[in-house]
Amino acid sequence: MNSWDAGLAGLLVGTMGVSLLSNALVLLCLLHSADIRRQAPALFTLNLTCGNLLCTVVNMPLTLAGVVAQRQPAGDRLCRLVAFLDTFLATNSMLSMAALSIDRWVAVVFPLSYRAKMRLRDAALMVAYTWLHALTFPATALALSWLGFHQLYASCTLCSRRPDERLRFAVFTGAFHALSFLLSFVVLCCSYVKVLKVARFHCKRIDVITMQTLVLLVDIHPSVRERCLEEQKRRRQRATKKVSTFIGTFLVCFAPYVVTRLLELSTVPIAAHWGVLSKCLAYGKAASDPFVYSLLRHQYRRSYKEILNRVFHRRSLRSSGLAGGSHSRNVLPVSE
Repeated sequence: MNSWDAGLAGLLVGTMGVSLLSNALVLLCLLHSADIRRQAPALFTLNLTCGNLLCTVVNMPLTLAGVVAQRQPAGDRLCRLVAFLDTFLATNSMLSMAALSIDRWVAVVFPLSYRAKMRLRDAALMVAYTWLHALTFPATALALSWLGFHQLYASCTLCSRRPDERLRFAVFTGAFHALSFLLSFVVLCCSYVKVLKVARFHCKRIDVITMQTLVLLVDIHPSVRERCLEEQKRRRQRATKKVSTFIGTFLVCFAPYVVTRLLELSTVPIAAHWGVLSKCLAYGKAASDPFVYSLLRHQYRRSYKEILNRVFHRRSLRSSGLAGGSHSRNVLPVSE
C-alpha cells in the first residue's frame, strides 16, 4: 500500500470515528430530550442521523477494506447489498437535507402558522416520501444487475461491467443524479435564499427601529450607539454564514463525487486515487451533518450537557461510595 492509499485509509478511519461519535450523540440527545422530539424537524434529523450511522458502520468499513486490499472486500451478494444501501442512503441523505431546508423555510416565512403547517404527521409524510424516492433507484439498479464493486471508488456501489449496456447505464446514472443531487440542491438553494431574504428584511426593519430610537436618544453615549450598530452587522453576518454553511457543505461533500461519476461515463480520464477521494468527501457529509444541523443548536447543547452532567454525577457518586466503603472497612477493625 503506497502513501496515497495510506492517506486515504487514514482519512476514512478519521471520518468513521467522527461520524460515529457525533451521530451517536445526536441520537442520544433525541432520546433524552422530549422537547426536541415533539418538534417536526426531529423526524428529519432522526432519519438523517440513522442513515449516517448505518453508512458509518456498513459502507465505510467495506470501502476501507477495499482501499487496503485493492480488491473486492466481500462476496458478490454482500457487495450488492452494500451497494444497494450506498445508493439508498446517499439519496435519502440528500432528500433529508432538502426536507430540513423546507422546514426552515416554513418556520421563517410563516412563523405564526408554523405549527399548523408543519405538524408531526406532515413531517412523517415527507420522510415517507424520501424513503420511497430513495428506494426507487437502487431497486431498479438491483433488477438490472447494476450493483457491485467499483475499483475506481474501492466501493460497492452503482456499476455496470457490460459494454452493450453502457448507454442505458449512462442514462440511468444521469437521471439518478438529476433526481437526487440536482433536485436536492435546487430545493436547498430556493429555500435558503428565501430564508435569507426574509431574515435580512426583518433585520432591516429592526435596524430602522433601532436607528430611529438612537436619533431620539440624543444623549446616548457614543459607545452604546456603536455597540448597537455592531450587533446589527453581526445579525446579518450570522444569517449569511448559516445559509452559506448549509449549501456549502452540501456542495463540497457531494459535488466532487457526482461530477466524477458523470465524467466516468465519458472519455475524460480520471486520476487513480481521485475516485476514492471523492467517495471519502461524500462520506464526510455523515460526519459534518451533526454539527451543521444539530449539535451547535441551543436545544442540543443543553441536552448533551445534561447527559454529560448525569454521567459524571453518577461516576462521582460511585467513586464516593467506593471510598466510603473502603474507609468503613479500615475503621471497623479499629473500633472492635
